[in-house]
Amino acid sequence: MRSSKTEVNAGYGVEIRTDIILGDSKEKLKLLEENSVDLIVTSPPYADQRKNTYGGIRPEKYVEWFLPVSKQLLRVLKPTGTFVLNIKEKVVQGERSTYVMELILEMRKQGWLWTEEFIWHKKNCYPGKWPNRFRDAWERLLQFNKDRKFNMYQDEVMVPTGEWAKTRLKNLSETDMVRDNSKVGSGFGKKIANWVEREKAYPTNVLHLATECNNKNHSAAFPHELPEWFIKLFTKEKDTVLDPFMGSGTTLFVANRMRRNSIGIDIVPEYVNMVRKELLPVELYLFEKEPEYEKVKPKKRS
Repeated sequence: MRSSKTEVNAGYGVEIRTDIILGDSKEKLKLLEENSVDLIVTSPPYADQRKNTYGGIRPEKYVEWFLPVSKQLLRVLKPTGTFVLNIKEKVVQGERSTYVMELILEMRKQGWLWTEEFIWHKKNCYPGKWPNRFRDAWERLLQFNKDRKFNMYQDEVMVPTGEWAKTRLKNLSETDMVRDNSKVGSGFGKKIANWVEREKAYPTNVLHLATECNNKNHSAAFPHELPEWFIKLFTKEKDTVLDPFMGSGTTLFVANRMRRNSIGIDIVPEYVNMVRKELLPVELYLFEKEPEYEKVKPKKRS
């Protein structure tokens, strides 16, 4: 079952398409054209979690379960596109499971390049106490690509330089005025003087975002800021964003607001129906036509 919507933003002349598909991603992804998606952002069910909605997948079966999906994602992603996977290992009998590391290795065998790993620092994580570890305050955001050359718009996610610049750049040393190569022979280097009078800098690979408190009847909704950051970084307007485990539709809502085409797939009918209903008011707001006024010709004076 597939629900497609096409809307036109009259104010900007940008046509935006949103496709919502009910079914198993492993099968429904086959409906999509090869090399048709610019960005994939998703958070699949973690091992042994979301049993009431997705049935739960045992850690030892997780790689086997996910590989048919990642195979299709590799097919539909453009060579210039990016896949961002939000995932985290679970603890089994006091020990971290290895299924995420095993999945990375198997996906590389499929042809994926494991380009980067971002960290989502959950600023408002729940407090807790365990005998052999501390509370979880972060999750993985794994970046995969098909090609080493991919679209990346780094200037779109620049951040203010911060207070450190006022003191660090005030009195520069001789070393700061020239390129200072890494002492470990990595080939990397820095020239501190390049940042004088700059108001913005490139961010780190750690995203400090609060979790979604209002879960919209979903067991693991992530915050709007998470897909928004990656949509800014890896896409432009009218590009296509895919979430093969759509859930409450966060990725679609953000993509729609940012004037990107989007595709969402989910196996749970309640989520699909909820997104369809909630997406309509967003579309009406975004694509509301400007009022037209009747032009009245001035009457000639007699």
